[in-house]
Amino acid sequence: MERDENGVIGDNSRPNPPFTDGDAGSVSSSNFFLDHVGEVVLTHNSDGLSWKLVESLHTEMDSDHRESESEVNLLMFMLSTSLVGVWYTSLRLAVLNDLFQMYRFTVHVVHKSKTQMSLLIPSVYTFGHKNLEICKTWVNQINASLHMEANRPMDLLVFVNPKSGKGHGCRIWEAVAPLFSQAKVKTKVIVTERAGHARDILVSITTKDLSLYDGVVAVGGDGFFNEILNSLLLLRHKAPFPPAPGNFMHPVESEWNVSVHNVERTVLEPCKHNEDESPLLTGSEDVGPQSQICEQDPEFLFPNEKFRFGIIPAGSTDAIVICTTGARDPVTSALHIILGKRVHLDIAQVVRWKETHASNEEPCVRYAASFAGYGFYGDVITESEKYRWMGPKRYDYAGTKVFLQHRSYEAEVNYLEIEPENSTLGPETDPQVSDSTLWCLPRKPGRVSCRANCAVCNVKSNKGMVGSPSLAQDLQGLRWSKSKGRFLSVGAAVISCRNEKAPDGLVADAHLSDGYLHLILIKECPHPCYLWHLIHLARKGGDPLDFSFVEHHKTPAFTFTSFGKEGVWNMDGELFRAHQLSAQVFRGLISLFATGPEA
Repeated sequence: MERDENGVIGDNSRPNPPFTDGDAGSVSSSNFFLDHVGEVVLTHNSDGLSWKLVESLHTEMDSDHRESESEVNLLMFMLSTSLVGVWYTSLRLAVLNDLFQMYRFTVHVVHKSKTQMSLLIPSVYTFGHKNLEICKTWVNQINASLHMEANRPMDLLVFVNPKSGKGHGCRIWEAVAPLFSQAKVKTKVIVTERAGHARDILVSITTKDLSLYDGVVAVGGDGFFNEILNSLLLLRHKAPFPPAPGNFMHPVESEWNVSVHNVERTVLEPCKHNEDESPLLTGSEDVGPQSQICEQDPEFLFPNEKFRFGIIPAGSTDAIVICTTGARDPVTSALHIILGKRVHLDIAQVVRWKETHASNEEPCVRYAASFAGYGFYGDVITESEKYRWMGPKRYDYAGTKVFLQHRSYEAEVNYLEIEPENSTLGPETDPQVSDSTLWCLPRKPGRVSCRANCAVCNVKSNKGMVGSPSLAQDLQGLRWSKSKGRFLSVGAAVISCRNEKAPDGLVADAHLSDGYLHLILIKECPHPCYLWHLIHLARKGGDPLDFSFVEHHKTPAFTFTSFGKEGVWNMDGELFRAHQLSAQVFRGLISLFATGPEA
């Protein structure tokens, strides 16, 4: 290898010949000059692109360069441990001085932040060589490798909500849009002009037009993503409804054995059913509107492995983004989309049977990706609507007002028990006991949080998605349990619901794709105890479920009936009025451009 007096690689330099290392595949290796670093060996193989300093370069450095050498080693270590992938490359000619010229190409890469592993950072590295053909060969080789990555999207449909959060939706999209252009990802961008605008477009889009895109991206908050999610699933997800409250005790199924433990809790033990029946499917055959809609577009249904959803955070809480990427950062989310990352996400289907006690309407279906909550959660979202002019701060103000009112609601909740649970209500903590000292007794169960490449989510279940008619036989022997009384809140978490105000979320050990809802029932309790519950929710390392007045059940389905005139639910940040409803979860129903949070 020859260098001139400036340390630049000369004309007689040639790339090291490609070599084959057993079954590892072809490996290309060449020497280049890396800007601000020096001479490096650049290697490209099936694992991607890597480089390191030429060993001889270290021995030639004098004492004046010791400080820069330390910085270079730090840079190389960072790349070797946190390089995520190559983004794109470009080639240009650079004239260093009047005596010679060097051809240079830039490699745009993505690596993880040293301080926050879930944060992705784009970087640019420029490699130089005096031989144009060598540079062209490497650019073509890297680009060809990028084109072979089938998971990367080529065409995306993007909806921007200009009013999300603090009204920065357009500004956030303008900041990340160049990343998509540079990566040669085509985007059709629609800036919504009113509430429901995205829904109207997606409801009317044909299968042919939708098939042109690899996915849809929402630039906004959880509520805006919920609008896009429902617009597609309501038309393109074909599945039976969960049972209406009381259907699993219908006279036709009088074989159900009911054993009453106490006034507050009842366990229903089913007998064996035919393969065509299950507790989840009972009564759903008579509900026709959804299946009729699906027949309009039979070629594009969910689940769909090709089509993915993306979220670029611009909302007030952005819980879904935080739970699926580990960071509330628009650039990180954009890079997840560009690199074609994939993670499956459970989705809850919620069916409203009655809006009020006296109403008699057709069932109304909604889908939730993060959370559905009644009582305190519904009151907060209702109260916050009065103060939209306050922006995101309206939730803090509304939450304080609702907390001070300390309202409880009488209701009945029935849920399927999948496995034996360590009940939060032992004899010594029965709600009938009047000793208030028992309300705040701590319990510290072990928790396993969901992470990238999560072993829990990656386990293939033979039950697949709960509620599929072909899987009815897998639900034989499940028990329905009932909890009845006065509740401060009833919540169903699909994911942990982590956000900046609840760093561990409501359910720290909830997973993205394990096929369970986390049913959280907050029984009526003294005001100070509920305050302590909320403090734990807002505290890093806290456990808001660690109280005797809190019931926590993992379940694939539940039903709810309010004993009041009506009920208001918070559905992914949106209002949903329901006096009587049912819910079930579908495991991995959709795919997101994400990987899950890093450890």
